[in-house]
This record gives sequence, C-alpha cells and structure tokens, in this order.
Amino acid sequence: MEQEKTQTAKREAAIKKAFARVKALILDLDGTLYLGDKLFEYTPNFLDGLTKRNLRYIFVSNNSSKTAQDYARKLNRMGLSVTDEMVYTSTEATIEYLDRLKPNANIYLIGTPALESQFRAAGYVMDDESPDFVVLGFDTTFNYVKFHHGCYWLRRGVPFIATHPDLNCPVTNGESMPDAGALAAAFTAATGVHPKYIGKPYREMLHGITTRMKLRIQDFAVVGDRLSTDISMGFHNHIPTALVQSGGNSPQFNDHSDVQPTVVVDRVVDLLPYLPPVE
Repeated sequence: MEQEKTQTAKREAAIKKAFARVKALILDLDGTLYLGDKLFEYTPNFLDGLTKRNLRYIFVSNNSSKTAQDYARKLNRMGLSVTDEMVYTSTEATIEYLDRLKPNANIYLIGTPALESQFRAAGYVMDDESPDFVVLGFDTTFNYVKFHHGCYWLRRGVPFIATHPDLNCPVTNGESMPDAGALAAAFTAATGVHPKYIGKPYREMLHGITTRMKLRIQDFAVVGDRLSTDISMGFHNHIPTALVQSGGNSPQFNDHSDVQPTVVVDRVVDLLPYLPPVE
C-alpha cells in the first residue's frame, strides 16, 4: 500500500511538472466543455479556475460546417462570455494556409453555405470551371454532383485540400455523422488522390493558434476528448496534454494507442489540481 502511494505521488508530481510552464490551453469543445447542446455543469468552474491562474485559453474545433461566430453564439447561449476571436476552427486554419500559397484563389469548394461564406469573405472565388484548388470540408449538404465534379478536377491534377481528418462527428445519444475524413476517403478511393489535411492534429492548425495568441508552441497544453486529433496534436509537438473522458473515450482505448496523454481525467475540471496554483 505504501509503495502504491509513493508511485501515485511520483506520477502526480511528474504531471504537475509537465504543466508547470503552461501559459495557455487549447480547449476542444464538443465532448470536452459540453455535449451536444448541453454545457457540462463544471465547465464554468474550470474556466474560472484558469482565469484565477492567469492562464489564457482558446476554443478550438475541427468542425468546418460552422463558423467561429456560430460557436461563440452557442457558448454565449450556454451562459459563457465568449468573443469570436476566442474561437479558432479548421476553416480559419485552411484559409490562412491557402493565403500563404495563393491568396484570393479560385476554388472548387465542397462544403456548407457557412463554409462558403467564410471563403468568400476572405476573398476566394467559387469556381467549378477552372479551380486552383479543390477544398473539402464537413459538408452536411453533400451530394453526388459535388462528388462527381470534385473527382473530375482531382483527376486533372488540381491540388486537394481538406479542412480536417475526422471520420465521424459525434451527435446526441452516442450516434455520429460521417465527417470530412470519410468524404475525403471516398474521393481518394475514386481518384487515388490523397488530400492535404489542415485541422487538428496537423501543424497548420497549431501554427494558426500560436500566431493568433502570439505565443510559442511550448507555451501551450492541449485538452480534449480525442486521441487521434486533440491529444495527437500535443503529443507530436511535445507539449502536455489532458485526455478527458466526458466525450466517450475509454482508458482501455488509451492504453492501446501509440499516442499517450500526459494525464487522463474524467472531467475537464479535474485538470485544475495539476495546473500551476493560484498566486
């Protein structure tokens, strides 16, 4: 028993050391701070705890079917005080990536009206005649015409960009919807062309976050409920991570993954004791 206590104390000390230099947290949304349309009751206490510790945070989502403004409005409806700038999505990361390659390019966009509105606002031209890029998002309006046209351009060498790699998007009652990664797999099956992914866990997403917050990568920690995106982004960039179980991941699944979080907690609020203390 005494040996077990010693091992636990050493493990907790190692976790606290890993988080000791953190200045800001990258926070996943659905499954981490809320589930569906219901805010977890402990989320306000968690965010308040970050503020008391002078830790900054940014809300981050791979879901490109909605805008940052959509998420900010949702969080405000839930009772939080959130500005648009506090939310960063894979859509914004994709636009910033394309801005570095070819600003105001012509694109064949496969996505929702909300996704299209963001690209238009950023100066991109929707073009199904001579696109510079095929851009795929989480498209809840997807149809065969889009599939056919997208494949046509991919077979002719037009670069393929996908906003994020998620295969499924969780919805209520433990169900899920096919996400951008699943659609991308269909295009790859038909054409042999693989997309350039932008969202979590890829470097472009992290680059956008660090640029917005004017911090270094090593200043961050990542908190989320998915090993394949949230935790992987932190793990492969050598920054601390917290895997929360509120989104449905199980410790057994974690144990068999090559990607290992710094700490596993049941609820996001359970991370507070491992963070730097209130001064």
